[in-house]
Amino acid sequence: MQRYILKRIFQSLLTLLVLSMLIFIVCRLTGDPVTLMLPDDASYEDVAQLRTALGLDRPLPVQYWLFLSSALAGDFGRSIKGQVPVLDLIQERLPNSIKLGIVSLLITVILAFPLGVMAAVKKGTAIDTLANLIAVLGQSLPQFWVGIVLIQIFAVHLRWLPVAGNGSLWHYMLPGFTLGWFLVAGIMRLLRSSMLDVLDSEFVKLARIKGVSGWVVVWKHALKNAIIPVLTFASIYVAILITGAILVETVFAWPGIGQLIYQGIVYRDFPVIQAVVLLTAVIVVIVNLGVDITYAYVDPRIRLH
Repeated sequence: MQRYILKRIFQSLLTLLVLSMLIFIVCRLTGDPVTLMLPDDASYEDVAQLRTALGLDRPLPVQYWLFLSSALAGDFGRSIKGQVPVLDLIQERLPNSIKLGIVSLLITVILAFPLGVMAAVKKGTAIDTLANLIAVLGQSLPQFWVGIVLIQIFAVHLRWLPVAGNGSLWHYMLPGFTLGWFLVAGIMRLLRSSMLDVLDSEFVKLARIKGVSGWVVVWKHALKNAIIPVLTFASIYVAILITGAILVETVFAWPGIGQLIYQGIVYRDFPVIQAVVLLTAVIVVIVNLGVDITYAYVDPRIRLH
């Protein structure tokens, strides 16, 4: 078991190392941030001086080593645009993103679980058709488009909900639903498929023969077993939640990590982009590692792979 855990930890660290190289290279391919910071008529001396001040005149291997060694020490440098420590920006924005993520997960659970279970129990009925329609729309419609439509309906025309900001609970409704829309579709389809398999199993048939109430069989016995595959894909959904937050936070002007990295891309703020991508990657890798280790304890056969 220890060998399996050490192997997974090594793979995770190697993944983060490769990702740090990729994001470092991709950032430099987007262009020179100095061209956005200085006017078009800036002299060559001004450009050279600013590049030196930002450390962009050094060879790329040296820049990467400085970035990696500083990141391992917990220092992600200073924002090129704001000239403040990147870690301070992240600490300021991260709580807002976490709150929005929790709201979107709550919305996902409230909508996906009842719809997924009912679609399996009422297979072939209007409820099943409606659930499948929601699933198809949820996985096909772009999140930014869904957000814009919701703003037009509930904020512009009906004036029920605010458009942007995070001042009250109502500010969480539109971005939370938009962010959780894709997750609702994915979890609902997976739960429906898993429930259909479990409802056709022998232990469910035996429970019904013994006279156990139909809803007790569904919600207590069947759902408990059908939810296992859903938990298996939890790490994938965490990654989707993080990447989807960039578009959603930008559309709703949400002061979170997603909007921070968007602003970093616009201004070619290399330290901000590198720090946010690397930190989100760490979160995803830790979640995946936790899932792998948990399943290794649950199913010893996994340790052999």
